Amino acid sequence: MSEASEALLRVTNIETFYGPIQAIRGVTLQVDPGQIVTVLGANGAGKTTILRTICGVMTPERGHVMFDGRDIGGISPDRVVRMGLCHVPEGREVFPFLTVQENLVMGAYTRHDRDGVHRDMEMCFGYFPVLRERAGQRAGLLSGGEQQMLAISRALMAKPKLLLLDEPSLGLSPLLTQQIFGIIRRINAEQGVAILLVEQNAHIALKTADYGYVLEVGRVVMEDACIHLMEKDDIKEFYLGHKETGVRGRRRWKRKKLWR
Repeated sequence: MSEASEALLRVTNIETFYGPIQAIRGVTLQVDPGQIVTVLGANGAGKTTILRTICGVMTPERGHVMFDGRDIGGISPDRVVRMGLCHVPEGREVFPFLTVQENLVMGAYTRHDRDGVHRDMEMCFGYFPVLRERAGQRAGLLSGGEQQMLAISRALMAKPKLLLLDEPSLGLSPLLTQQIFGIIRRINAEQGVAILLVEQNAHIALKTADYGYVLEVGRVVMEDACIHLMEKDDIKEFYLGHKETGVRGRRRWKRKKLWR
């Protein structure tokens, strides 16, 4: 990673709780401008909690979240969006009774440049042509894949500097997953939007991202460039799967911690 002063997002030693339960235990990570960073980990490791803490839905008990040179800890989520940080949560969460076009307009609620909003809506339709076809249809009637496209597009309408994506492949077919991640890579390359990606599909996450963090029980236990993570034996066994071990490797996870 580059020097911390150059980071677009810098998270330092955050600790986040659900009541008395500590979910995040001193996590430190960063995302540089234009970079794609992924966070890997099993269910319950704390990945979603990290994103919720960054975007302001949850407040860390300790530590700092710096975005674009400013400490955003305790700032309301709507103000965070206005600063250029947008969150696409797990499960998509579109407005089901609004049309596709109305959902996109809602994504631009912080903006007042009507011509720019129109251009960005056309940009989203360029990335996801099916949304143009469904523009007048209620979002709740879309397929799961189409709703994921809409959720990503709605976030893009806010002109983010950083996009937080939580499980964008959840519930999608392998073919549609490949299509969605192809567009994610295009958005990063063409629009310069930095991305912090939480994704259970480690294969596609590591191929998409530049840098990765591995989370276990609320702690970062490994980090490296993704090209190097893919070559580490622990990552191969527990996330990518050896032909020889497959699922059995995952069953030994509790006995062999990455930080040992």
